[in-house]
Formats: sequence, C-alpha cells, structure tokens
Amino acid sequence: MVEATKAAYVFPGQGSQWAGMGHDLYQKFASSKAIFRQADEVLGFPLSKLCFEGPEEELRQTINAQPAILIVSFACLEAAREVNSGLPQARFVAGHSLGEYTALAVSGVFDFETAVYLARERGRRMHEADAVRPGSMAAVIGLEESSLLEICQQTGTCIANVNSPGQLVIGGDSDGVSQAMELAKDRGAARVIPLPVSAAFHTPLMQPVVEDMTEIISQLTFADPTIPIIANTTARPLTTAQEVKEELIQQLVNCVQWQRSVEYMIDEGVTTFLEIGPGKVLAGLIKRINREVQTINIGDAQAVSSITA
Repeated sequence: MVEATKAAYVFPGQGSQWAGMGHDLYQKFASSKAIFRQADEVLGFPLSKLCFEGPEEELRQTINAQPAILIVSFACLEAAREVNSGLPQARFVAGHSLGEYTALAVSGVFDFETAVYLARERGRRMHEADAVRPGSMAAVIGLEESSLLEICQQTGTCIANVNSPGQLVIGGDSDGVSQAMELAKDRGAARVIPLPVSAAFHTPLMQPVVEDMTEIISQLTFADPTIPIIANTTARPLTTAQEVKEELIQQLVNCVQWQRSVEYMIDEGVTTFLEIGPGKVLAGLIKRINREVQTINIGDAQAVSSITA
C-alpha cells in the first residue's frame, strides 16, 4: 500500500459528470447509498436520480453538475474507506475548480452537508451570472502560456486553467474567445477546442458571483484544514480557515493553477495521486505533468473493488 506521506487525494471538477455515474456505488456499498440519501435530504430533491438516470442535458447544467460531481466523489471515497481500512491517508488534498470544495470537506474544513449546500449555491449563482452575461471557454493545445497570455490581452479574454504542459483553457465573452481561438491557430497551436460550457468560469465574467458567495461563506463557520489543501489560485497550501474563505472567493474569478499545484505536491514528496470521483481527467493531466508518478482512479464500484485486491 502507498505510504501516507507520499499520497495525495485529488478531486475532479465540472465536466467530469455523466448520466449513470454513482449508480453502481449506490447499489453495492452501504456507505455510498447513505451519501446519496443524505445529499438528497440536504437539497430537498432527488439529485441522485439525475446522477443515475439523467437526462444528460439536465445533469450538465451548472446548477446540477457541481453538487452532483461532489456527491459522487464523496460516494467513491466512502466506498473505498468501507472496503479498505488500509487506504492511505493523504499528505495533501486538492481539487480542480469545483473539486476544491470536495477537498475542503475531506480535509475537515466543513462537513458534507455544508459542502453539498455550497456546491449547489455556487452552481446556482454561476448559472444566474451566465444568464446575464453569457461567456464561453476553449482549450488551447500546444501553445506556450506566454504566447496565449498575449493573445488574451489583445482579445479581452483570460487564461482560466493552466492544466498541464501544453494544455491551457481560455475564457471570456463569446466574441473575444472566438477571436482568441483564431489567433491561437495562427500562432501555431496544435489544436483549439471549444468547450461545451455556457459560462466563462474563473474569469471576471464571474464577478457577480463573488458578492453572493462572499455573503454565503461569511455566515458559515469554517475549521482549519486537518490536511493541507493546495489552493487553485496560488498552488500553495491553505492551512487556516480564513485562508480557505479567501481562496473560495478568489478562485471564482482567477485562473486554476492545476499544473503548478501538482508540481508543488510532487516537489514535496508525493509519488501517488488518487483521483477520487467520476472520470479520469485529472489522472491524464497529472501524467502529462510528470510521467514518473503513479495515478490511481477511484471512480466507480469496479475501481473501488480493484484497489482492495
């Protein structure tokens, strides 16, 4: 088993959802079933049914996708803990965008019910902000960050995610993103891919969300993390409740520094990353950042069973 001092837990963000996710966990593990039932009670409607059955279009909506991914990630972790008491403790935790909320709950900053509530409210406010001022995002493959930054400055867009070497994401209003995509192609990007989202996350277009989430977060009591969490915006550990509150506001309108977060954890001795939640996006990014580290996916019942072998 992996040494605890060398393991990190990482949690996926929006885009990892798929209709059917979590159903096998619900059927096989009592701990997962309890998580889904608890979440439905907190929300006051059966989000679990939407996870299990779709429709995909409704699940993909920001207001639903964000709590759904968090809930399934928790269901994966609880199932793994249920069947494997030897699961390594994490030296660090981190989450990509929405996944940061999952990581914070796992590190003891707030409880599961609060995490579900915050994810739903964050998704709701982002959905509302997009209705007022729609935006878009695009992945840019094979272009240096400095070159893309120049393009963003010309087009009024922003780098929203630094995911791995050669994989960056931009966001902004739709016209600006379209212009930036063309300029990126002209300057030698290997691929430019429009993303299937209707909002420009981690850009100034999310500024209306800041005021709402600041008010919501200010009313809650946070604890200091029991496990250091690597912040999206700084790629450095958060160790106090106040730092966490500031991070959750800053990450709404600032770039997710995922590559630098992973590099920091590796520099601190992490050799194994457990991606806990739906999909395998983060494992793929981590391997592009450093091929020497080990990645383990815990995203469904089969994966939970395999780690106990």
